Amino acid sequence: MKIALIGASGFIGTALLTEALSRGHHVTALVTRPERVAPQENLIIIKSDVLNTDALAEQLRGVDAVISAFSGHAQDDVYSYYIKGFNSILAATQQASVPQLLVVGGAATLEIAPGKRLLDTPEFPAEYRATAEGAQTALETLRAQTAQAWTFLSPAAEIFPGERSGNFRIGGDTLLTDSEGNSRISVQDYAIAMIDELENPRHTNQRFCVAY
Repeated sequence: MKIALIGASGFIGTALLTEALSRGHHVTALVTRPERVAPQENLIIIKSDVLNTDALAEQLRGVDAVISAFSGHAQDDVYSYYIKGFNSILAATQQASVPQLLVVGGAATLEIAPGKRLLDTPEFPAEYRATAEGAQTALETLRAQTAQAWTFLSPAAEIFPGERSGNFRIGGDTLLTDSEGNSRISVQDYAIAMIDELENPRHTNQRFCVAY
């Protein structure tokens, strides 16, 4: 498949890039700093500005799917920057008539009890609140529209560099935990779940989650 990967040089984006290339997909990496992505076979690296919707749409034309690992972590106003970028990505994907949009989400929007999100707990770190609220708004935006087929994948509460085991569980809108109450996934296994969904869509127009 021909994939456009937005944010390919980030923590999760790098793992997604590695997984997609390992399966023989052709990837266009859209990044703000192309020098951070090493040239590889089946990889095109392009400098991109997600806030320029028309230019982004041109960069997306002809791909089979867009995977957005876009984040606003490095910005002063994380929430506003993320929402502007996400809305531009969604609009550009529609403008380019891309069949499928897959979005890297967060765990904070997952429920830990009926009607109660991880984000709602008093222990939720304040430094991640703007990012989490941005992901919540993005998910609500996707659910409210019908013009673009989409999938939103939330990781476990803890995502970390680890092993590519392929052994994990898939869930829906509820945070998955293990027998000891931990919610964990390696970024490598998160990438497997995302590319599996890309290749064999089972959660179109849905959010799903992954954890051990």
